[in-house]
Amino acid sequence: MAHLDSLSDSVVDTAVHRLPDPRPADAGPGDIRWWPPRLLEPRWLADHVDSFDLLHLHFGFDTATPASLRAVLDTVHAAGKPVVFTAHDLHNPHFRDDAAHRACLDVLIPGVDELITLTRGAADEIEQRWGRRPTVIAHPHVAPLDRVGAPRTAHDGFVIGLHAKSFRANLDPGAVVDTLVRTVTSMNDSGGDVTLRIDIDDADHPRAGDLLAMSGRPGVDLRVHPRFSDDDLWHYLSVIDVSVLPYRFGTHSGWLEACFDVGTAVIIGDCGHHGDQRPVTQFGFGPDRFDVGSLERAVRSTYLLRDHPPKATRSDRVSERDAVAAAHDAVYRRALRHIRTDVAARAS
Repeated sequence: MAHLDSLSDSVVDTAVHRLPDPRPADAGPGDIRWWPPRLLEPRWLADHVDSFDLLHLHFGFDTATPASLRAVLDTVHAAGKPVVFTAHDLHNPHFRDDAAHRACLDVLIPGVDELITLTRGAADEIEQRWGRRPTVIAHPHVAPLDRVGAPRTAHDGFVIGLHAKSFRANLDPGAVVDTLVRTVTSMNDSGGDVTLRIDIDDADHPRAGDLLAMSGRPGVDLRVHPRFSDDDLWHYLSVIDVSVLPYRFGTHSGWLEACFDVGTAVIIGDCGHHGDQRPVTQFGFGPDRFDVGSLERAVRSTYLLRDHPPKATRSDRVSERDAVAAAHDAVYRRALRHIRTDVAARAS
């Protein structure tokens, strides 16, 4: 899915040239697996620090330590170059125990030259916790532009999507599936035409049992399949009317952005700052809490508004993308200006 790559297509006149992610020596053609960014390897970075003017960090420091991140900042700064950090996750969605991630943020947020986040709520939390106010820049479109605002795939009834998404640590579909099935049954008993579509791409996962047990239940469409390709994902989002995202913890969501692009409504837990990202319907859900009634109400209210889901238009997303590109350009120029001033001050 496109993220900052989309900014390179902007018509905004900037001097920004984004280098490709350095690939590990053992990565073959077409290899799409995740690997730790080589730019966060202090020794590799020291050998290549002259190949760029500014380092912009988003993700990928899950395996880093506070000491290694300090070494990264020191290496880049010693070369007279700035570091920009976009704080997407204030609680890492891959780990329930967030102590290691918080320790890394304690290094990055005070130590970088420019700080960005995606929402005002996250900016408020960062300012409260670290005493530093980030620049707020919205997430650009995730879907390819030819899919943004495009006509949706015709289908029968109202389809609620619950996708296990490889059972990421912050996603707890098993906790909500009984409530969703019960709500769908009640709505259908009252004359509705509602289906709960459950998708699983790892049926052998220890947490899949609660979802697999729904097979054959009235109103349930259970599907087990390999991980979606990008095209499969866009088709899936176009044939469900709402995506239920039972996040126990987290901050922002790329999946939410993808839904907004293609006109799929979102019901999401009220943790993090998802409600500041795009229009969503939230229910009470956190690490140790679940407000069952709020999820039932969220499903029913989304059904009542089914003909008017929150939906991006292509023109709005293009305008937003250009604004996001311009905002990044301004942040980069400011970071470069400040670092050069600091270098000149030290030299004198």
